[in-house]
Amino acid sequence: MDMKKKDESEETLENAYHTRSIAAVLDAFHVEPDLGLSDAQVEDARHDAGPNKLRQAEVQSRWKLFFAQFRSVVILVLMIAGITAFAFGQIPEGLAITAVLLVNAVIGYLSEYKAVKSMEAIRTMGSDTIRVRRKGEEKEINSEDLVPGDIVIIEGGDFVPADIRLMEANQIQVNESALTGESEPVVKDTEPVKPDTPLAEQTCMLYKGTMVTEGSGEGVTVATGMATQLGHITEMAQTAQKKITPLQKRLDQLGRRLAWICLFLVLAIASLGMISGRDTLQMIQTAIALGVAAIPEGLPIVATIALARGMVVMARRNALVKKLPAVETLGATRVIFTDKTGTLTENKMTLRRVKTPAGAFDIDGPPDNNEGAAPPLLLRILKAGVLCNNAVLGRSAGSTDSSGEERNPPNKDDQNADQEDDNDQGDPTEIALLRAGVKFGITRASLLKEMPEEREASFNTDVMMMATYHRRDANLYVAVKGAPDRVLGTCTRMMDDQGKDVRPLEEKDRKTWRQEAENIAKEGYRLLALADKTVEDTGAAPYEELTFLGLVGLYDPPRKEIQKSIQECHNAGIRVIMATGDQAATAVAIAAQTRIIDDAKKAGVMHGSELKDPEEMSDEEQERVFSISVFARVTPEQKLHLIKLMQVRDITVAMTGDGVNDAPALKKADIGVAMGKRGTDAAREVADMVLLDDAFGSIVAAIHQGRVIFDNIRKSVMFMLCTNVAEIIAVAAAAAAGTFSSMPIPLLPLQILYLNVITDVFPALALGMSRGEPDIMSAPPRPREESILTRDHWHAVGGWAFLVAASVLGALSVAYYGFGFETRQAVTISFLTLAFAKLWFVFNLRNPGSSFRHNNIIRNPYILGSLVLCTALLLAAVYAPGLSSLLKTQAPGIKGWLLILAMSLIPFAAGQSLRAFQALGSEKKAQ
Repeated sequence: MDMKKKDESEETLENAYHTRSIAAVLDAFHVEPDLGLSDAQVEDARHDAGPNKLRQAEVQSRWKLFFAQFRSVVILVLMIAGITAFAFGQIPEGLAITAVLLVNAVIGYLSEYKAVKSMEAIRTMGSDTIRVRRKGEEKEINSEDLVPGDIVIIEGGDFVPADIRLMEANQIQVNESALTGESEPVVKDTEPVKPDTPLAEQTCMLYKGTMVTEGSGEGVTVATGMATQLGHITEMAQTAQKKITPLQKRLDQLGRRLAWICLFLVLAIASLGMISGRDTLQMIQTAIALGVAAIPEGLPIVATIALARGMVVMARRNALVKKLPAVETLGATRVIFTDKTGTLTENKMTLRRVKTPAGAFDIDGPPDNNEGAAPPLLLRILKAGVLCNNAVLGRSAGSTDSSGEERNPPNKDDQNADQEDDNDQGDPTEIALLRAGVKFGITRASLLKEMPEEREASFNTDVMMMATYHRRDANLYVAVKGAPDRVLGTCTRMMDDQGKDVRPLEEKDRKTWRQEAENIAKEGYRLLALADKTVEDTGAAPYEELTFLGLVGLYDPPRKEIQKSIQECHNAGIRVIMATGDQAATAVAIAAQTRIIDDAKKAGVMHGSELKDPEEMSDEEQERVFSISVFARVTPEQKLHLIKLMQVRDITVAMTGDGVNDAPALKKADIGVAMGKRGTDAAREVADMVLLDDAFGSIVAAIHQGRVIFDNIRKSVMFMLCTNVAEIIAVAAAAAAGTFSSMPIPLLPLQILYLNVITDVFPALALGMSRGEPDIMSAPPRPREESILTRDHWHAVGGWAFLVAASVLGALSVAYYGFGFETRQAVTISFLTLAFAKLWFVFNLRNPGSSFRHNNIIRNPYILGSLVLCTALLLAAVYAPGLSSLLKTQAPGIKGWLLILAMSLIPFAAGQSLRAFQALGSEKKAQ
């Protein structure tokens, strides 16, 4: 019989199968649980649903990656200039421009090539064999062959291969942290839930990509491949639109502005020269050269190398940047959305607090007690927790094999006693109890030798408790752990204040301990209560007539450096917001401990179900969401809503994450930051940056580097534009003067290109290598819409350019009219004056308020190296026979060199005087 087709009007996956009874789900797929699907049903289902695998993202080819380096407006303008130069027979100029383009493309390509990957990691998650029941027989099949309607047999340790509605659940616990963000294993059952139940609380469902940690069961497959929740997340990750980075946007804006300037200059200067009677071909060539001069040819190279160096610096600090502009984008970040589990916390459960009738104990740091010195009641409660346990420790602590034999005896002074081991097996809570015991010399293996286990009452979601029975002489010792309220309800006795004798547990005692549990829970701890008793045989009920021992508090500890890192973010004007799949109480407590919020009692927290698309929110709703710093039970779609809300307000957003559920938001954010150690492949593939050490502090270092890079690029652009505009002013003024004088053009076309490639690129590169100002992180983030050059910067460009141009024309006039030099020698003097004025001008770019001897320019060793190199290249331009002939230069002589030195230092002297005046003003303002 053909499988029943689902009608288009039926409820969708997200609000259907988890709300239906088992019988209704089986009927929907026309399958019998004891028989499974027939061959015909399997073929029909495969035809409708396709293979059980995720769609692969398109892989960017090497050629696409290479040609992507030419998308900048600045690059396009240079390409047009190069084509024009070739068209007019200016081969050297065309070759020079072509070389600049190729160097920039190669640097960008090589920097990004290794980071070009696809979503293959998501696509292959869970690709393994799985047990199914078909035609009444159990068989193993490849998980890709699974179809909707298949009856799946699942056991502890299995990856869930598809979305499955449970029919049978035997103490099943599932780690869903990669999908939902929930740090604790989720206990599953078969009962349907309400339609509006969040994904993390749909206890009757197993979802593709998660892992069964304990128990076993059976279920019916309800969705495969891209129809699963994991497929839905993959779809969002692949379709989420990555906005253009702020640096790319600013460079394109600058390029468009310079493109119009170029067009205007070419037409204006060519027309002006021809009107003044100059040679038409020469003026066309000069106009083309000046049009190119208006574009800082070195800008793409400087920006690319500055960003590439940022990638290297960040790699040394355990942050792998996959895209060049991502480094600068971090520097403009105003909001960081961070997950909790594995990002702010260690992603492991640790026992830190024990509360007993005899007192409270903090179990923190290296063990300073041994079994003999520790209080008896503390040892009693720890032993109960170690016995009532199914976990197995790895090599770094006392571990046991299946028979209970000790494989690796612990050292009571082991500094790593409470540290997670990759070989630990079992529930994190039980692992934490075992490791707490190891700190005091208590291992399950040694206890089992004294008290062998004879019975276990497994954890049950109805009673929320677990018990184990252990033979002790003629009687049985029963150890119990569970939810505090449930355990207290079964206890009739408790230890006294001394922890020695037993007294009746009264109702007022229960009320006191319930309040104590609530108080500890508010601090972010997960609470367990422990109790014990002695019985005669294994038939005795486990949860009656118990003696209450106390409470243990376990929590996923924040990373050690996290408070400092978040405080640095706050000092830098960066807002840190938690968006987690965990419960609200846990999220608020961790947010307070990490200093994301100041006061857990006063802090507002929003449930993910309250979030919606910003376009559907009122202004009041948006303002409320904007004011919240902790979001709990957040789904992947809701994370996208949060990012979109910030981006529509022109706020640069960074998103950190490590799970599959984080992938869409990581891609949508301006800068996606994935965890390298604990992060899933899915998160790492779509992120812009991967933290190799999973340290939040590396993000702060990246933000610092991003700010430094933008500041360096801004200085480089200022340097190139000031001197390039000076060339334009000088040539335009000389062309205009040609109507009433015989003054030659101060620069020849190839001389302009030589200066722009030599005296522009090397000093600009040196500026791009600066380490930045020490206090750069004390300033607030740049506005998202702020250009590379603000209005004040453009005013400064005009002023400095005019002063440099005046110095060049002054040198030309003195050489041509005063000294009577011939045209070639006089033009060489104006050429060298401009060149050295450019070199000295670098020192004018130190920050206002800095001193002449102590500033970021002087501290940069690359500046001196670039000046020495450029000086050598300029001397070669005059004295190297072949190059001199190409550039049409002539030795200026001693008189000429003195003139060059004097005139080129005028802008330098003016700049240093201005900086000294600004420093004096800063000192008075500080006083």
